[in-house]
Amino acid sequence: MSSVKWVTTSVPYLTARQPGQRDAWSAETAAQGRRGSQRIVQAGEVAAPAAIAEVLGLAQGADVVVRRRIMYLDDRPCELTDTYYPPAIARGTRLAGTAKIPDGAITLLAELGYVGVRSREDVSARLPSEEEAAALESEVTQPVLQLLRLTLDARDRPIQADRMVMPSRLQHLSYEMRIG
Repeated sequence: MSSVKWVTTSVPYLTARQPGQRDAWSAETAAQGRRGSQRIVQAGEVAAPAAIAEVLGLAQGADVVVRRRIMYLDDRPCELTDTYYPPAIARGTRLAGTAKIPDGAITLLAELGYVGVRSREDVSARLPSEEEAAALESEVTQPVLQLLRLTLDARDRPIQADRMVMPSRLQHLSYEMRIG
């Protein structure tokens, strides 16, 4: 991977795509002359990790639908992304399967009647687990950033929670806030 840091913003990942548009990751990387891809490593129902149950407003140990992916930039792993959905939203849909969703999960959520209008992100730094370091082709001594994003609909109901883990040495997160 080049030594150039990856600069990203969250907005494209919260907005439904137009019919035929590429998913946000592929579009963002292509716009910067790079190649973005992903591999879904697991999908289905699992017991929610404590932090995910809390942000989704579910009881500890409640079931959630998860899609676990490894994101690649120029064919190198750059991010581990676990996306969690309340079962009432995702059970029995393509969100619970391992096939790529052509227009992206946000677009599918919108088609199902769940449109995110607000998100909250929490970013922290830590050392990766051995499994995370191996998946990212990194070392356990190299810090990672963990981004936990909660997306809410117009009635403030949680519709999606994402937990992303990425090598900190390659990342630059950029935020633009509009008040009012």
